[in-house]
Amino acid sequence: MQEDIKLWPFKVVKGSADTPKVVVTYKGRKEFLAKEISSMILGKMKEIAEMYLGKVVKDAVITVPSYFNDTQRQATKDAGTIAGLNVIRMINEPTAAAITYGLDNKSDIVVLVFDLGGGTFDVSLMTIEEGGVFEVKAVAGDTHLGGGDFDNHMVDYCAREFKRRWNKDLTGNQRALGRLRFACEKAKRILSCATQTSIDLDFLHRAKFEELNMDSFNKCIETLETCFSDAKMKKSCVDQVVLVGGSTRIPKVQHMLQEYFDGKELCKSVNPDEAVAYGAAVMAAKVSGRNDKSVQDVVLHDVTPLSLGIEVKGDIFNVVIPRNTPIPTSNAKQYCTIYDNQSNIIFKVFQGERLRSTDNHLLGKFTISGIPRAPKGVAKVMVFFELDDNGVLRVTASILSTGKVEKITITNGIRRLSKEKIEKMVHDAKKYKLEDQEFKKKAEAHNALEDCIYDMKNKIEGHNIQNSMRHEILQVTRKAVDKTSKWLKDNQAAPFPVLHSKKVHLEFVSKSLS
Repeated sequence: MQEDIKLWPFKVVKGSADTPKVVVTYKGRKEFLAKEISSMILGKMKEIAEMYLGKVVKDAVITVPSYFNDTQRQATKDAGTIAGLNVIRMINEPTAAAITYGLDNKSDIVVLVFDLGGGTFDVSLMTIEEGGVFEVKAVAGDTHLGGGDFDNHMVDYCAREFKRRWNKDLTGNQRALGRLRFACEKAKRILSCATQTSIDLDFLHRAKFEELNMDSFNKCIETLETCFSDAKMKKSCVDQVVLVGGSTRIPKVQHMLQEYFDGKELCKSVNPDEAVAYGAAVMAAKVSGRNDKSVQDVVLHDVTPLSLGIEVKGDIFNVVIPRNTPIPTSNAKQYCTIYDNQSNIIFKVFQGERLRSTDNHLLGKFTISGIPRAPKGVAKVMVFFELDDNGVLRVTASILSTGKVEKITITNGIRRLSKEKIEKMVHDAKKYKLEDQEFKKKAEAHNALEDCIYDMKNKIEGHNIQNSMRHEILQVTRKAVDKTSKWLKDNQAAPFPVLHSKKVHLEFVSKSLS
């Protein structure tokens, strides 16, 4: 976002909870949240629809990028509410496009939807069965990759050229940047069907445009490979490659995509600007109960794009719902207290693919209190995750012994998932796989040593009460436990082999207590 701010023709300031606010003057106000601006757009669309239909529009089906996280989906739903709409369903954009393409399909096929729009990129691999059953196998994407980024690269290039030729910096002049951005966007569209155009200061050739954006184009292909890997399918299984989104008109994107699929013809029969809206309209007809058989026969099995889970002792990310799980879905896991007489547990809910919780995206946290006091590990809490048809998450925690329940409310104050976060969650998940495994191994060894110390202290106390041990053995054992406990406190970053050897030594000492 900080990089984008340099190129935007408006200011962005920090709001509460580190939430970005756009600074524009409208009806006496000067600062707006992103979802408020989204609501203005939805409100205008509602107005246009009402003028066309001649009646009031209350309900809506809204499409979102498949890689939107829970916070982004909630914010989108809030924007609809602010605009006066009852959002009855949210559907992933590639899935909506696939519905458009496969509605009249007469055979079972595997379809890859390549959706490259103005600000986001999604790829979905799905099967379409005869009769209208759509099953998503895997999704991948980037919530910060699209035509707007291609515009940014051109704006940045032109600003550098302007400074080089005339020694004037445009980046501090928002009006000039706005005009330059408009010219660059126009040039991008022209270069989709011509080989050169001008942006006032000079000619821009298609080859230069491709050079400026080649890193972004390559990321699209890398994302394809991630999608196939997640689905455990080969690209040769794909029957059709459907293009969606205005940026798929870029010749280099089409060439690279066709080359990736070994020369397969790309499906351009669906209008890339209308496919998503058409699919959403079909879904709206279905959920509103229209009698059209072709609409009512549509069955959609979508998936969650990122894993969801809880942070457990040692900053380990414990997955409750794995990524690419068909939705709607639910799952529950049992957790216990981690120290004696613990009366409350703070649950942190994360979304991502890394083994260390803090490397993932924090969705929210909540506390369940009133846990009956007991030794650690005795009191149990059941945590229940539920993902609805819209991909929106609800988390409930219940104390098993008392039945007390707490529910999480995911606030929209948490930042939108950045490009860097997305790359960490998926692309870096493979890159750092060995490092993550080593972290988990060390964290589990640390926890195991702590548990060993705890168990031995209890054994020593028990023998004290029974007075059934020779004084010397008891003293030696207590000394070993105290020494190890102090060592662990002073060596939190100790590696796995050392932690493991300390535990083995304590277990050997504890045999004399048996």
